[in-house]
Amino acid sequence: MIARISGILVEKSVAHCVVDVQGTGYRIFTSLSTFYELPDINQAVVLRIHTHVREDAISLYGFHTEQERAVFQMMISVSGIGPRLAVNILSGITAGEWIQAVAEGNLRRLTGIPGVGKKTAERMILELKDKVAGLAGE
Repeated sequence: MIARISGILVEKSVAHCVVDVQGTGYRIFTSLSTFYELPDINQAVVLRIHTHVREDAISLYGFHTEQERAVFQMMISVSGIGPRLAVNILSGITAGEWIQAVAEGNLRRLTGIPGVGKKTAERMILELKDKVAGLAGE
């Protein structure tokens, strides 16, 4: 599994970036939070990676901070939340704000994120409220 990528940023958009690592370009899906932290094209970049393996694809999801990656991994452990939705959620709320909203059971804040309905927000709170306490200090 790929856990970290360090290389030269050769392409970036709001949905993904491409990092050249010794001649091989890796397409990495990113949240808006990470996109805003990316350096200029042709500059060195380091991203924490979550490797998502499916039957028909291997996808890389990149994060600027370890906390953001940990939140992403917590989200995809919830039934009904896949990696694309988790990245969209992290594009609409920071990892710290998400941790606070789940810890407080703030349905209103979570349902204010595009793509998150009441049932999804309730599932996140129910399944992750106890687990986010460990991330709050990071």
